[in-house]
Amino acid sequence: MRPYGCRPGETIRRPDPPRFTERWLEAIADITEGLLSGLEEPAVLEMIVDRARRILRADLGVLALAGDGSGPLRVALASGEEAETYQGVLLPRRGSFAGAAAGAGRPLTSTDLSRDPRITAGSPGARRPGPAVAVPMVAGEGVRGVLLLTRGDRLDVFTEVETGPLLAFAGHAAVAMELADRRRDAERIALLKDRDRIARDLHDLAIQRLFATGISVQSALRFVEHEEARVRLLRAVDELDETTRIIRSTIFGLRAGRETAGGGLRAHVVRAVEDAVPVLGFTPSLRLEGLIDTDVPGEVADAVRAVLGEALANVGRHARAGAAEVVLTVTDGTATLSVRDDGVGMPRGGRRSGLANLADRAEKLGGRLSVTAPRAGGTCVTWSAPLTRR
Repeated sequence: MRPYGCRPGETIRRPDPPRFTERWLEAIADITEGLLSGLEEPAVLEMIVDRARRILRADLGVLALAGDGSGPLRVALASGEEAETYQGVLLPRRGSFAGAAAGAGRPLTSTDLSRDPRITAGSPGARRPGPAVAVPMVAGEGVRGVLLLTRGDRLDVFTEVETGPLLAFAGHAAVAMELADRRRDAERIALLKDRDRIARDLHDLAIQRLFATGISVQSALRFVEHEEARVRLLRAVDELDETTRIIRSTIFGLRAGRETAGGGLRAHVVRAVEDAVPVLGFTPSLRLEGLIDTDVPGEVADAVRAVLGEALANVGRHARAGAAEVVLTVTDGTATLSVRDDGVGMPRGGRRSGLANLADRAEKLGGRLSVTAPRAGGTCVTWSAPLTRR
């Protein structure tokens, strides 16, 4: 196999150590610049894997992120030859090459990954033939993840000169990810403060004015003799009361993120849409209507959370969409959630176990699930359930 990035018939001499160091420093600078310019985490991860692959002429690059404690490593990104065998795979801490590097806290190399004795757990792509190197991404006292690189040529092993700077590069990448997390936390704090300000303004201005207007209309009723006019004024008072209830529900939802870390359904829906952005590659539009946090019972709220997660995951995995819309409405005693995308539509003969689970959830609550294909293309999943048991 010819080296990564070579032309047929070209003779390649491996760069000397100073050149390797220079290229690693350039990669670190590019990652830092991308982070400071506001790149999202998926783009930063892709840059980390791409630069490491290019510098070390690897045919496959995999970045697995560590969860809490001693749980498995979750593959967040894979690029190169047969990358699809690694997508979404969980690599155990014990029994995988990446897990061994995370436990050792230093780079590990293998002359042939398919025969490496450290691999005892079976997982897709775990025994890819050829040399490999795995390096932990250490930040502070913890391991954020592991960067795994492989080559297809069994004779083209990774040398110490090549992999020497890799630990420092991975460490810098881990720090970059930590900074990205801190930046997201700061943005979330700023968002919560802004929501708190909006909630305070709504309470101090909008509700008080609506309340005063309602009292004024009610006091004016005694001067109205025409029956039809009295009926319309009474209807206007009822609508003012309903509007006040909706605004109070909105205030409750805005403050839920500050007081309970987003424990309400409204806050959870917002957070679920935000969390889906890295998987989808775009930000879905979101519309919330009605008394979501006050009228939706816990059982229905739990079902809405599960349905939204499954629907967004389906869009990310199968739809190949460029846009999506999430709408949650609570009206006339019914909670209705719809997720619409502009993708390729439902594949024929594909697995529908996820949709079957959503339909089962709706049926148990006395609701229904419908999957339609809009004329403009894509798929629309609509799930609804009554707010009270029938």
